[in-house]
Amino acid sequence: MEYTVNKLAMLSGVSKRTLRFYDEIGLLKPARVNSSGYRIYGVNEVNQLQQILFFRALDVSLDEIKSIMLSDQFDATEALKTHRANLLSRKMQLEQLIKTVDKTIEEREGKTIMNDQEKFEGLKKQLLEENEEKYGLHIREKYGEETVEKSNKRFAEMTQETHERANRLATEIVTLLLEAMDGGDVTSNLAIQTVEKHKEWLMIYWPSYSKEAHAGLGDMYVADDRFKDYYDRHRVGAAEFLCAAIHHFTGV
Repeated sequence: MEYTVNKLAMLSGVSKRTLRFYDEIGLLKPARVNSSGYRIYGVNEVNQLQQILFFRALDVSLDEIKSIMLSDQFDATEALKTHRANLLSRKMQLEQLIKTVDKTIEEREGKTIMNDQEKFEGLKKQLLEENEEKYGLHIREKYGEETVEKSNKRFAEMTQETHERANRLATEIVTLLLEAMDGGDVTSNLAIQTVEKHKEWLMIYWPSYSKEAHAGLGDMYVADDRFKDYYDRHRVGAAEFLCAAIHHFTGV
C-alpha cells in the first residue's frame, strides 16, 4: 500500500511538516515523487517511520537516529529487540515509581510507615535509568563496566542526606564557575575552588579518584553535547572553561 504525506501523517500521528523535514534531512525519503509532485511512501518507508518513532519515544536525537539507521550495520530486527528491552526497563521503572507513590499515599493516610530509604528508592532508580539511557554506552566505553557499576551502586545506596548534599554541591559549582568565568582566568583561585568543589561532588559518586579520570570527564563535558548543555545552559562557554580549569588543576 502507498501513502501520500497527508495519508501517512494521518496513519502515524506525525505532522505533515515533520515528514517533510525528515525528507529534507535525509532521514526518511519517500519511495518516489509522482508526476504531480507528491511524495509517495511505501511499505519500507512506513517501517522506517515506525523505527524512527520508536527511537524518538526513547529520547534518541534525530542526528543519532540518522547515524544509526543509515549505517551499513543497521539491523532492524536487532533494533526492535533493543527497543523492547528498553521499554521493559521503563515499565519496571514506572512500576517502581507507582509502588513508591502508593506507599507514600498509604503513609499520608496513616496506613503504613515508610523509612527514608523507601521514600527515594523509586526516584533513584528512575535517575539511574535515565542516566543509563543518555550516557550509559559512552561512560562504560570510557571508564569500564566495573567502575560504572560501582558508581551506580553508590548512588543506589545513597542516603537522603547525601543526595541533598550532592545537589547543594552541584549548585555551588555552577555559582563558582560563573564567578570564575567573570575573571576569565582558568588558573585563578576562584577557578581552582570550582574544580575542588567539582572533585568533592564527584567523590560522592565515584568509588575512587584519579586525575586522569577527572581530566577525561572534563574533556567529555566539551566533546559530548549532552554533557556540554548542562553547563552551557547557564552561560555559553561554561563547559569549555570548566574543562580547561580541570586540566590546570589536575596537570593532565
